[in-house]
Amino acid sequence: MDGNLNMIGYGLAAIGPGVGIGLIFAAYINGVARQPEAQSRLQTIAILGFALAEALAIIGIALAFVL
Repeated sequence: MDGNLNMIGYGLAAIGPGVGIGLIFAAYINGVARQPEAQSRLQTIAILGFALAEALAIIGIALAFVL
């Protein structure tokens, strides 16, 4: 029973990084639409934000299996 509850908890916790990644790329698209010349700078920031948000999801699934 504990394992099933861990996976349900992870499923709920995965909503946060999913929403975060969506907001990161929405802001990136909005910024590039407003200032196309800043695309390279905004792209590096967006990829870094994506990596950090995705790391939270990976840490969460590791903890779900460990605990």
